[in-house]
Amino acid sequence: MESFRWLLTLKTELMECDLAAIIRSEQPLTDAHFQSFIYQILCGLKYIHSANVLHRDLKPGNLLVNADCELKICDFGLARGFSVDPEENAGYMTEYVATRWYRAPEIMLSFQSYTKAIDVWSVGCILAELLGGRPFFKGKDYVDQLNQILHILGTPNEETLRRIGSPRAQEYVRNLPYMAKRPFSQIFPNANPDALDLLNKMLAFDPSSRISVEDALEHPYLHIWHDAADEPCCPTTFNFDFEVIEDVGEMRKKILEEVAQFRQLVRVQPDQQGPNSGGPTLPIPQSGIAWGAEDPRPQETYSHGAEGLEKDLQVGLDR
Repeated sequence: MESFRWLLTLKTELMECDLAAIIRSEQPLTDAHFQSFIYQILCGLKYIHSANVLHRDLKPGNLLVNADCELKICDFGLARGFSVDPEENAGYMTEYVATRWYRAPEIMLSFQSYTKAIDVWSVGCILAELLGGRPFFKGKDYVDQLNQILHILGTPNEETLRRIGSPRAQEYVRNLPYMAKRPFSQIFPNANPDALDLLNKMLAFDPSSRISVEDALEHPYLHIWHDAADEPCCPTTFNFDFEVIEDVGEMRKKILEEVAQFRQLVRVQPDQQGPNSGGPTLPIPQSGIAWGAEDPRPQETYSHGAEGLEKDLQVGLDR
């Protein structure tokens, strides 16, 4: 068989930086920037979820931004298909190693199933990072990550506690002193109240209480951008059948088919393309200095030396 030695590249529009660099720059960001970024993330997430795909690794470093403050979601290396059947979803979690600072608590605590709400949690963490200028839940390990979440969101109610699938993690949370929820208005006293209301709905500890992407797009905080006609869904669900292909020739054939389909898609005539949103444009923060370096991110490969609760939280649903 002919050796499969192609170099496959994907060319996109120039995106000057990512959201992590913008947050860590010395340039001030306005509430209008926050609204624009969160709105664009949610629009992209609505499209992704409508294709029955979970991104599973949303974080500022995976959000590209250009000079017009247009945002694009990238890095689908951990993306997986989503099914309404919880048992089917469980099998997809075996490789989930997303950055812990943006990882939903139900993943660490081994809830019986997971939903699209895991991506909404990540968007909430990103909104909090925009408001505060630094990662919101910055745990140095998985136990510390859980503690930071609990110290902000408070002790979960009994119904939520019963859904924790790890007995050791459930016992740990139950044995902690009762913690009241801290109002976000105390943490971000200068923030837009509507932003804090949306943040409160995104960072609900129980995923069943977390706001959906569709409802978030209709939230008052994003009313200046919201346009249902410009927030499309994917016309088809994504087909992950290629992941089981082991034959090189068959994989080569699939790639060629994908390239051909993509070429037809991007060569649509300008008058056939949809209209622009017509919303306000926001200049990207600029100065004569380079973007600030991104905070070092935690190493997310599994630690073979992890024991007890730390091991349970690290593994989560990855069983």
